Amino acid sequence: MKLNVALLAGDGIGPEVIDQAVKVCNVIATKFNHEINWRPALTGAAAIDAVGDPYPDETHEICITSDAVLFGAIGHPKYDNDPSAKVRPEQGLLRMRQKLGLFANVRPTFTFPSLIDKSPLKRERIEGTDLVFLRELTGGIYFGKRGREDNGDTAYDTCTYTRKEVQRLAKKGFEMAQKRSKRLCCVDKANVLETSRLWRETVQAMEKDYPDVEVSYEFVDAVAMRLVQWPSEYDVLITENLFGDILTDEASVISGSMGLMPSASIGESISLYEPIHGSYPQAAGKDIANPLATVLSAAMLFDGFNLSDEAEAIRKVVNESLSEGIVTEDLAEGGKAYKTSEVGDWLASHI
Repeated sequence: MKLNVALLAGDGIGPEVIDQAVKVCNVIATKFNHEINWRPALTGAAAIDAVGDPYPDETHEICITSDAVLFGAIGHPKYDNDPSAKVRPEQGLLRMRQKLGLFANVRPTFTFPSLIDKSPLKRERIEGTDLVFLRELTGGIYFGKRGREDNGDTAYDTCTYTRKEVQRLAKKGFEMAQKRSKRLCCVDKANVLETSRLWRETVQAMEKDYPDVEVSYEFVDAVAMRLVQWPSEYDVLITENLFGDILTDEASVISGSMGLMPSASIGESISLYEPIHGSYPQAAGKDIANPLATVLSAAMLFDGFNLSDEAEAIRKVVNESLSEGIVTEDLAEGGKAYKTSEVGDWLASHI
């Protein structure tokens, strides 16, 4: 198979971890007789510095004419620390999601056998955890009307959803649940928020189309609590943008490191694959960042093209690297800490 993949390294540690994923993908392509055409493009702070726009038209054109997008990270302290900045790296990410129609963020959470005791949660609480969040990406409070009143002393952000947006995401959730344990949890705040009541009634109306799926409805604050008490009781969870943003970061610590979790953002015609961590600017250029989340995101990319053997080969070698202690400093715990590039080299050479 020939794949054209847009390569958006972004900011901070993005370029370093992306380089390791490319190494691994290139070896996979050789092993399984594929051809990958990497198409680099600017985004985030790097794009602002170069052309004044965090998601330039040239980058968008490369993305929409590719088969998939592999993305690193966005963000830089010089924008984070300036509340008055009119142009921000994160604006590029939101605009990219909207223009590419990336409406569903798929965030798996699972444990690694060799790392289960490195989680901040007790082994007996997290053993067997294998859940996935579907977070709605293009609606909600991040895209609603916002502003200031009373000479700037009052601020407002508006959360808005349409039934169609909820149906589109819920359909993906039901379909995913059918392929897994046939359990779906709709996360909302329907006791308070009108948008949550729309979510709940929409999902309830869809239940009849998926009679094999057991559906539950939980308030977001209850889910936040239960995620650290009994995460293994969940399978597929669907939720709106803000709730999903918060809950998926909470769930990421179950594995022991945010540097381990991959994600995919699914659209109608193209999908984007990225690690869940940020740009970690303090580590940029030091060759110390954990590349495994990005490498596992590349595995999800192969899954997206139904190349399951290729994806499984990546996951297998990642598990081997963890078992053998070929890890960066965030997981070394007094043992030898390998460089980002050394981990990438080891993975590529062992596939």
